[in-house]
Amino acid sequence: MAWFRKDKSPLRAPGEKRVQTEGLWVKCEGCKQIVWKGDLEGNLHCCPKCDFHFKMGSRERLAMLFDGGHFVEHDAGLASSDPLGFRDTKAYRDRLKQAQAQTGLKDALITGEGKIEDRPVIACAMEFRFIGGSMGAVVGEKITRAIDRAIAGRLPLVVVSCSGGARMMEGAISLMQMAKISAGLARLEEAGQAFISVLTDPTTGGVTASYAMLGDLNLAEPGALIGFAGPRVIEQTIREKLPEGFQRAEFLLAHGMLDAIVRRKELKSYLAQTLGMLAGPPQK
Repeated sequence: MAWFRKDKSPLRAPGEKRVQTEGLWVKCEGCKQIVWKGDLEGNLHCCPKCDFHFKMGSRERLAMLFDGGHFVEHDAGLASSDPLGFRDTKAYRDRLKQAQAQTGLKDALITGEGKIEDRPVIACAMEFRFIGGSMGAVVGEKITRAIDRAIAGRLPLVVVSCSGGARMMEGAISLMQMAKISAGLARLEEAGQAFISVLTDPTTGGVTASYAMLGDLNLAEPGALIGFAGPRVIEQTIREKLPEGFQRAEFLLAHGMLDAIVRRKELKSYLAQTLGMLAGPPQK
């Protein structure tokens, strides 16, 4: 009967307004504290309590690095054509459409040209939200074109990596990008232009095995996971327990795989100072 039915609607006073709080707070993966999202965004997506570095969007990343947040984007219209017609649990074409709708990008990398403390630079930043920042034909083409522009304009190149590796949906075509970009970087070196690689959390797979570790200077953010295979895969393969902090930026720095670990707040000034040493004084 009606009086035995439970009314699931909450009791509310007349005219009562509900405050929407969902999505306004974030739990820090480092200190496990609850952080207001506004504080996090205002602190360059670093925890104001423990300085844990959260992932940062590619467009925000470039805006942070370039003077005044201004840059000219190149090759924004390049998009994958799904060369293999790949399908697993979902068609690759559908995955691309979903990622494009979520990020507003055509693929997992943005190329920008602007100035870092008055120094003209070509910079690329990877977008992890786009299929895990994976490297397919479009990412390879955009980085190669960025290299060509750097050579033609006699400009230094900065690439910020955040990737799970080569994109399996493009098979061998994605793996070919490793050699393609590496060959381009060899041309950049012959032209005498500097290349600085910035590795963020995570940088793994074919990206680590190619351009991410080929910089004249290899930098990383604190705590970034950097490696080829994941630690669980390695442990299962060698049947041994890995050392504490294995594949984290601090471990790699201690073992000579990185040149420096740079906090996000200090990255722009560090790049400007380093480019001054590698590329000479700013062009007027």
